[in-house]
Amino acid sequence: MPESRHTHLFAVLSLAAIAFVWAGGFPATKYCLQAGLSVGALLSIRFAIGTAGLGLMLLILKVPIRRRDALDGLWLGLVLVTLFWLQTDGLRFTTTSKSGFITGFYVIFTPMVALLAGDRLRPSHGLGALVALIGLALLVREPGAAWGGWNRGDSETLLAAVLCGFHIVMTAHFSRRSSGWVLAFIQVAVTGAVSLAITLALPAPFGFQNAGQALAMGGTWVALAFMGLLATTLAFYVQSTFQARLGATESAIIFSSEPVWTAAMAISGWIPGIREHLSPIQLAGGGLILTATLVAELAPRLLRKVTVIEAEDTIG
Repeated sequence: MPESRHTHLFAVLSLAAIAFVWAGGFPATKYCLQAGLSVGALLSIRFAIGTAGLGLMLLILKVPIRRRDALDGLWLGLVLVTLFWLQTDGLRFTTTSKSGFITGFYVIFTPMVALLAGDRLRPSHGLGALVALIGLALLVREPGAAWGGWNRGDSETLLAAVLCGFHIVMTAHFSRRSSGWVLAFIQVAVTGAVSLAITLALPAPFGFQNAGQALAMGGTWVALAFMGLLATTLAFYVQSTFQARLGATESAIIFSSEPVWTAAMAISGWIPGIREHLSPIQLAGGGLILTATLVAELAPRLLRKVTVIEAEDTIG
């Protein structure tokens, strides 16, 4: 039992770390788009780097690729490439912080998809998802703006969030029967290959035609390396491996800290050319998202401890 608890804790911490890494992907993506890279060029290069990194690890570790693992990875890849195109194109029209916040709506979509897939929903996870949803609503709202500040980029990002819910649930199921390394490699390779094919077919300025100037900047390659190696190679391996030890809804709650980290990076000014501001209400929403994570993770443990103490008192 202690070993099982330690394994669960390690899985939780691993996914929390990946949420932080993925948060860095939003300002990195925005930086590359502002530098002049098209959506297609950015995704093609990012996932080419990710594919190379994961492919190298497969060779070093001599991981076999079974047919079932490859098929599971293919399905994940088709979902992944669609959501990344929606999310990345959405960043052309919305802010870094807002994109991260809206993407975080997968915290409520994931339980819905999980229920459709036949998963059991724990009360604490449902409560955590509800608290996170309230927090996200506060984060996204822009008082005084038309439609609350909602635009085309926000709509694309919301569709990406729905697909994130499907991706998380699919990963939770597939990772219990397939190799994490293979799942990560295949889905990243599929995303890179499809992105490359689409980009080569697109006219300027949506293809590679204007990428030269952006790629001549050192900062662009730093951002691409971060996204390709950390936010893709490492992140998708960790998700494909450790999410098997958690439920889909629990994973979504942990990932819901991602937009908070995204906002912190966007308002910090660490990323050149990106400096955004959040109102007190939006900051309160970020606090609610962190609270949701604690509710989902700590509530069951506290209830178990209270139950044990009450049982001991009764016996005594």
